[in-house]
Amino acid sequence: MFQNIDAAEEWLESWSAGVSEQAARAAQLSSRVASLTGKAESNDGSIRVTVGASGQVEKLELDDRVQRLRGADLAAEILGVMRKAQAKLSQQVAEEVQATVGADTETGRAVIHSFDTRFPQPAEDGQDGGGRHGR
Repeated sequence: MFQNIDAAEEWLESWSAGVSEQAARAAQLSSRVASLTGKAESNDGSIRVTVGASGQVEKLELDDRVQRLRGADLAAEILGVMRKAQAKLSQQVAEEVQATVGADTETGRAVIHSFDTRFPQPAEDGQDGGGRHGR
């Protein structure tokens, strides 16, 4: 494979540098993703949700307009807005993947797939609970 030991050492150093660079980009991606939040609100602004980097609800804001909704409708509206916030988070993660490790790398594909699977884009037809208020 190699003509001499110097060529083998050169190849090994090059490979090692590439692995180190990939690891540094993966660490940068991890740091960037950890600081992301997804935010969404209902069309009328009466429901606002912020989710953290793992998709968990960090902030839920309801104004007095939600009092006119039945409990089940309010719950569905909140879940719809939450799903939209999570989908926005997923989009932001994809952007960070592209900017760091690249969407065409094994790491990039795995991270994007993980977020897209957990937080898919909500249906546009209101079937996600977004109904009257969904954005």
